[in-house]
Amino acid sequence: MRYIEEMRDGEMVSDVYLCKMVQVMKTKAGKSYTSLILQDKSGTLDAKIWDNGPGISHFEAMDYVKVDGQVTLFNGANQLKVNRIRRADEGEYVASDYMPTTDKDVKVMYKELLELIDSVKEPHFKAILNDFFRDKERSKQFANHSAAKSVHHGFVGGLLEHTLGVTKLCDTIAANYPVINRDLLLTAAMFHDVGKLYELSTFPENDYTDDGNLLGHIFLGAELVGRLAEKVEQFPPKLLSELKHCILAHHRKLEFGSPKVPALVEAMALSMADDLDAKMEQFKELFAGNNPAGADGWLGYQKLLESNVRPTSKAGK
Repeated sequence: MRYIEEMRDGEMVSDVYLCKMVQVMKTKAGKSYTSLILQDKSGTLDAKIWDNGPGISHFEAMDYVKVDGQVTLFNGANQLKVNRIRRADEGEYVASDYMPTTDKDVKVMYKELLELIDSVKEPHFKAILNDFFRDKERSKQFANHSAAKSVHHGFVGGLLEHTLGVTKLCDTIAANYPVINRDLLLTAAMFHDVGKLYELSTFPENDYTDDGNLLGHIFLGAELVGRLAEKVEQFPPKLLSELKHCILAHHRKLEFGSPKVPALVEAMALSMADDLDAKMEQFKELFAGNNPAGADGWLGYQKLLESNVRPTSKAGK
């Protein structure tokens, strides 16, 4: 199949994709058109149906669709002008081709995470970490979940990859700054995004749940930690409050969705590690995507990174 990341301006496409979103809209002149988001494991693509002619058959969001169209460049990104589209028949697609997946080994990553849990000395923290991450059903769910809908690590295994990345950064930070309580920081790092399990649905939907929209992963994660602590005999209330605070403050600023700003050094360290890992993944996905560079090599202004971006020779290899 022709993967989305391989598409180039002007080429004709005839293949099957997952329709993540479909919406009927109107131009400024009042003419109706249909806007789609198509997906395969390499990424997503904006698509438009400008004329509902005989080649346009009925389909809905989350259908696999057979699409014929032409790739065009719009505002610096690829867009597909759809000429024909229909629901794909069984046998025309393999579902795994449409699920973006981590390029790392999930078993190796999970083993690293368990080794970091083994290094935690505080018995109450270790108890809730083992309760959650060594549970067979939870570990499977965690290892295969996404960390986001679209911003960063939005793929199967993304939650594990991001959590491990943040935890390893926190381990390095703790080694460099003795003022930090390492056990608190590492425990908070491993639990900081656990609420994503309930904020986002599983693939192929990977969309916000009711609880995700109403409560958000930060609250859901702090609530989960509280329930785990209730099962541990004489879990110190002060330790639990400090752990919950780190989770509640890990977006660092109120305008970024944190109910609290960091009041503990561990909370500040976690928020910085979380932001760093997310930003590095955003750069990685940007460089690997189908974002055409200008003649000078620059990729243009990136809203999430708040900067005009250019890859170095190493990143571009």
